[in-house]
Amino acid sequence: MTQTLHFEDVQPGDALPAWSRTTDLMHWNRYAAVNDEFMPFHMDDEDGRRAGNPAGAFGMGNLRFAYMLNALQAWIGDAAEVRELACRYRVMNQKHDELTVVGRVVAAELVGNEGQVRLEIDVTNQKGESTCPGHAIVVLPRRTPA
Repeated sequence: MTQTLHFEDVQPGDALPAWSRTTDLMHWNRYAAVNDEFMPFHMDDEDGRRAGNPAGAFGMGNLRFAYMLNALQAWIGDAAEVRELACRYRVMNQKHDELTVVGRVVAAELVGNEGQVRLEIDVTNQKGESTCPGHAIVVLPRRTPA
């Protein structure tokens, strides 16, 4: 059972709880199977090198996007809604990278009767590099409806 986060529980500056995964071919293969994304450069080192990555096969950008959604859902619970999520891919996901979704609340405001929370969000790797910075807007339930 997921605990519900309420609009009144957050304020600017609050940190999103860190959410991590270490990725490798098994994770990429599982993601590709669900999304029909069996691109050779995500599965084979030689194809990855031909695609311009000296280390070989590399992870899917959209897998990091999914990790962001997983982190947000784990934080806000099932009674809230991810209204918007956007990011820019900056650094490739290499095999065995430890990817951590991080973020912080930059604004919390009532828009009509909705408690909207805006976050800066990113996925960092084990070196602390920003791999896909972005933003999110979530709508949280209110403790006392208007």
